[in-house]
Amino acid sequence: MPLIPISAPQAVTPGGGFDYVTVDPVRRRVYAAHGGAKALLVADADTGKVLGLVQVGPMAGVAVDPANGHVYTGNGRGHSVSEVDPVAMKVLRTVQVAGPVDAIAYDPTLKRIYADEDDGTRVFVIDTTTFKLIATVALPGHKPEYLQVDPQTHDVYQNISNLGEIAVIDPHTLKVARVFATPQLSNNHPLQYDARTHALIAAGENGTLAVYSRGGKLLHSIAYPGKVDQCSFDQSRGWLACAGRSLVLFSVDASGTPKLLASRVVANGFHTTAIDPKTGTIWAVWGDRGTGKAFIQGFAYKP
Repeated sequence: MPLIPISAPQAVTPGGGFDYVTVDPVRRRVYAAHGGAKALLVADADTGKVLGLVQVGPMAGVAVDPANGHVYTGNGRGHSVSEVDPVAMKVLRTVQVAGPVDAIAYDPTLKRIYADEDDGTRVFVIDTTTFKLIATVALPGHKPEYLQVDPQTHDVYQNISNLGEIAVIDPHTLKVARVFATPQLSNNHPLQYDARTHALIAAGENGTLAVYSRGGKLLHSIAYPGKVDQCSFDQSRGWLACAGRSLVLFSVDASGTPKLLASRVVANGFHTTAIDPKTGTIWAVWGDRGTGKAFIQGFAYKP
């Protein structure tokens, strides 16, 4: 099987489920929203060893500031966003927002966190210089699922799952500038941005993965095997790893064409993943729904 574990699953205590996960390739850390522990999980990106948990609240979203390695957390039903120093293992700053936070994205150029409202109608915008809420963006629909920042234009792309569309937020007006439909997808969930081709990669619960231009034109689509939740895109390798019980790996070429490379069943309760841009290790975190135990494990692609 081409997706090979790099080590045995590492147990996480306490148990319970996870939400979004990301990797800091420079500082060699994996960060995961451990909703079961209401904490940020910090793990070694070379071994998977658990280094600690930082109590921040009922976490969902997570993002890294590449400048200083600090971690931003979207604190779910805590209705807040926090900044965590993962070396000191402590929360530095927190700002309250008007609703529960799901996914977050960070724009390091404009120094902004975009935090979408779980099952809601808004995106909260936080200035990380002052750590204050500077805008609340009204969205169409009521189920935002994931969001991405275009590093060139700084537009923000927000999946709207219940309407089958992507809303585009203008970084200057901080309002929705346009919306385009994704009729190939039903209940679109993951969303990734390919900076090489200026394309958006999304998948739906109807078993389809689709690639769109920034203007909303369908470029490519491919059948997706099984259910899907979070995806992670590696710009240098052109790899797209997706989670939904099975770990599924695609390649995306320079034209934006996706190709299925491999898949592997991980565990009951697995639905979030992240690729380490330095090593290509694909990290999985999950809370087993049968036993209540939690784990982190890395996988390598060996064709």
